[in-house]
Amino acid sequence: MNIKKLFGVILFLLLVLVVVPWLIAKSGRWDFYYTLTSVSLLSIASAGVWLTFYIGRINIGQGAYALAGGYVAAVLVSKYGINFWLTIPLAGLFCAALSVLIGLPILRLRGVYFAMVTLVLTEVMRLAALALPVTNGAKGITSIPLPQELSVFGFTVIPDFSTLANTKLAFYLTSVVLMVICYFVLWRIVNSRLGHLCRSLQQNEELSASIGVNTAYLRVIAYSISSFFGGVAGSMFVAISQSIYPSSFQVTDSVNFMLNCFLGGLGYVFGPMLGTLVLYFGWDLLFTAGRYQLLIYSTLLIALILLLPNGILSMGIFNRKKTRS
Repeated sequence: MNIKKLFGVILFLLLVLVVVPWLIAKSGRWDFYYTLTSVSLLSIASAGVWLTFYIGRINIGQGAYALAGGYVAAVLVSKYGINFWLTIPLAGLFCAALSVLIGLPILRLRGVYFAMVTLVLTEVMRLAALALPVTNGAKGITSIPLPQELSVFGFTVIPDFSTLANTKLAFYLTSVVLMVICYFVLWRIVNSRLGHLCRSLQQNEELSASIGVNTAYLRVIAYSISSFFGGVAGSMFVAISQSIYPSSFQVTDSVNFMLNCFLGGLGYVFGPMLGTLVLYFGWDLLFTAGRYQLLIYSTLLIALILLLPNGILSMGIFNRKKTRS
């Protein structure tokens, strides 16, 4: 990472960790913490979808893994008393393992066929949540305790959230840090040998296979990492809402995860982050339009995709070589 990129990262961290909380404290609009926390977590799930696009697959099933990750965290915390912070990686690993089982047969499909199969995954996961005893059916899992203290060698890394005066700020900071970590991992993957091999799948799978690239292995690896991000995001949503239901993540959410990638830019690692921010706030800003909200929203979204087919990051000073951060 060169000096310019390092300066940009430091500036971004100062903005989200210092400037934004200061502005919210000055304005007294504490509800913005929840909004920005949601944006952070949604962008994590969208980052996973972006990685699937990176290997040339359209993923419309990320909501299924967010729902699965949420239930894993909820069950482990409420029924087995496991520290919430340990459930985050466990939820991600569960979703990654699940995606390997699901992905092995369907990752052989191309283009629209893979997309249509993933489209039903969220609904299948919702029906599973309704049917399985461990998920408590339609009643869901409620009264999930706030995250407990996390200590390492007797040193408190994260305090007990139930003792904090402002849990909204704590959830915001935690979600932003988690988002930064996830996007750093995504950036490292893209700029590694694995990322270069994945890019070859996007361009020409037959050519990649002809030179000895194990295309099936790469597809499964990328899809499992994608699902891991979805599970992580879902587990954090459970901690914030302190409940989860079969309807917590629906097909609409899976579609929005995909749209976030399109809007921000499929050729840019941080495209999903910007796309999530614009899409989330864009929908809220149009709330005053009443019954015309969806019509205006859809029209503007189509116009943006037509005018900026490579996403928002492709315009002006952001118009650089694809897949660069």
